[in-house]
Amino acid sequence: MSGKIYEWKDITESRKIKTRVCIIGTGCGGATLASELTKLGVDVVMLEQGGYYPTYTFDNHELNMAGKVSAERNLQTTADGAINLVYGNNVGGASVHYWADSYRTPADRLEMWQSEYGIEHHTEKDLIPAWDELDKRLNVHPATDEYLNPMNRLVEKGAKKLGWSGHRVPQARKHCQKSGHCMQGCAFAAKQSQLVTHIDDVVKRGGTIYSDARAERLKMDGGKVRSLLARVIDRPSGKDGPHTIEIEADAFVVAAGGFGSSTFLLKNDLKKKLPVLGEFLGMNPSPFVHALYAHDVIQWRNIPAGFGVDHFRKPVYDVKGNYVEGGYLLMPNQLHPGTLAAMIPGMGKEHQQWMSALPRIGGTIGWIDDVPTELGRIEMDGDVRKVHYSFGRVGAMMIRDLLKKQVLINFAAGAEKVLIPDNRATLLTSPDQIGVIDGISLRPGTLLMAAPHPSGGCRMGADAKTSVVNSEHRVHGFDNLYVADSSVFPTGVSVDPSYTIMAFSYVAARSISGAL
Repeated sequence: MSGKIYEWKDITESRKIKTRVCIIGTGCGGATLASELTKLGVDVVMLEQGGYYPTYTFDNHELNMAGKVSAERNLQTTADGAINLVYGNNVGGASVHYWADSYRTPADRLEMWQSEYGIEHHTEKDLIPAWDELDKRLNVHPATDEYLNPMNRLVEKGAKKLGWSGHRVPQARKHCQKSGHCMQGCAFAAKQSQLVTHIDDVVKRGGTIYSDARAERLKMDGGKVRSLLARVIDRPSGKDGPHTIEIEADAFVVAAGGFGSSTFLLKNDLKKKLPVLGEFLGMNPSPFVHALYAHDVIQWRNIPAGFGVDHFRKPVYDVKGNYVEGGYLLMPNQLHPGTLAAMIPGMGKEHQQWMSALPRIGGTIGWIDDVPTELGRIEMDGDVRKVHYSFGRVGAMMIRDLLKKQVLINFAAGAEKVLIPDNRATLLTSPDQIGVIDGISLRPGTLLMAAPHPSGGCRMGADAKTSVVNSEHRVHGFDNLYVADSSVFPTGVSVDPSYTIMAFSYVAARSISGAL
């Protein structure tokens, strides 16, 4: 018997529902978990604060799609305005606008989580069966030659010239049409997001999904959650509607994403019981540069990241423990004209000169692996969430080093000039000028950066004093409350986290089904 996806317009009165498992969130964590549970015959109800947008509603218009699949149209920032927070707000979550990079968690990271943070049941041996199955369901494979656009080729060329190791990026795609609208949601259903894979599986197996439904309050009896109250949102106005949904379940799972899960639990006044709730927040800060080439690049066509540089993934320190270089991945960038115009610094004639050469503008971006001792936090100021994140000494050094490496690789690939998107529109016409990056300000609002890969806030571990969930994904002090998304990671993953989130959800599914 098939399930159903309900939207705001389908809810004409308040409802009370009973199910086995209630899941908050429909992204990589929640959708994968629901798929695994329904595969076992477990009745599941999912709640999604954002709207339901089938692929036939996608119009490949970057501004329209940002309003549909990107929370706050990607305009929300950290409390100091320094970094844009990028996350999903729709059925399918951030997977609908992600680049489809599908990395297995590096073995060194899983070993570190086990040895330093006491995480059990999440070793490479535990996760490989999940990844093997996911490879088939999401059609994951390394990018092939035909999907490397000119910017991918340039990064590959530059890396080879500099002697930096790189790789073809594993992709979750099937019958890709090379449109380049990955961040706007794939209108061809070629990008194998949760919307067209696990969400579809859940509905076919009888699972129920309520979009436009914001989870608000857990009703608890000691260490047991009895029910969850959700508010139906009037999507056209964005305001609260008159109807609610109350769900009684045997187990409740928070899978609202790296920025959302700890926020929800904080709103439910669990900070006193869980002292590190909202703490240890990472977000993979992502500095980028623009580069002007003599020939057309047209960076907004074909897949965004087919070739990546992993030469500097692990940071290097000297014998005294001083940072030397590295701690990031380096990738080709893909920005569409409207976004690109907003991300190119300068005003008037200076900005016009760059935009007049739009087809020749390329660029790169990098994911900074958060320094474990320099993480941020989420706190509530009344009903307002505040996300705090500031670069410590090492984090600032990583940003400057990454900017330098991006300058070098673009010049090595043949760029005529490289532009840093800072408040001074720092322009380099030669790699010999790389020293100017040491003087670039990293104060809030002076350098454009995004945060696409949040982690932490509900850190996994054995001790309730230093973590929020145990290795079964169960919240400390509760019998039937779980978390299944990137917020449980003790640190960042050092690669795109989507495949780690999904594999962790397999472990969560075993834990939850075993406890029912």
